[in-house]
Amino acid sequence: MAPQCAWLLSALFFANDYDKVVEQAKLSAEVTHAHAEGIAGAIAVAVAAAWASRLRDNDFNEGTLFEAVLAYCPESETRTRIEWAAQFPLSRSVEAAVRHLGNGSQVICPDTVPLTLWLAQRHIGDYEEAIWSTISAWGDIDTNCAIVGGIVASATGRDGIPKEWLSRREDLG
Repeated sequence: MAPQCAWLLSALFFANDYDKVVEQAKLSAEVTHAHAEGIAGAIAVAVAAAWASRLRDNDFNEGTLFEAVLAYCPESETRTRIEWAAQFPLSRSVEAAVRHLGNGSQVICPDTVPLTLWLAQRHIGDYEEAIWSTISAWGDIDTNCAIVGGIVASATGRDGIPKEWLSRREDLG
């Protein structure tokens, strides 16, 4: 199972308990990302997915994705760059965001997670646009799309994924 899948599953299962989401993200990341930055990235992505899944609750009103993530992400370079992403206007272009935040080309969490959170926040209700914007950022496209897609799908549910895309996917049975 890809690491992003493990973080996403724990985020969805424990969405109503961020402390548990953090604990499970840390445990799953220690196996594949033994570096503190990788663990910080896993926690950030898992909290973002948990936050996004709660958007479907009509009475949910807990601020932005960045507020939730920064409340739990440990001190690290990843966190510092997530703070940059939180301040970067969502109205700016993807190209400008890549110049400011990175795009995963370095294959490290501080260069990957901030942009993916920014893209997820920017397109939280539109899965298709989230994926196309993520692809346009280049860099580590498959990892970036897995993270952004997981977070945004947590908010939109399966119904948010274009039906044509679902019909063309690999058979999971």
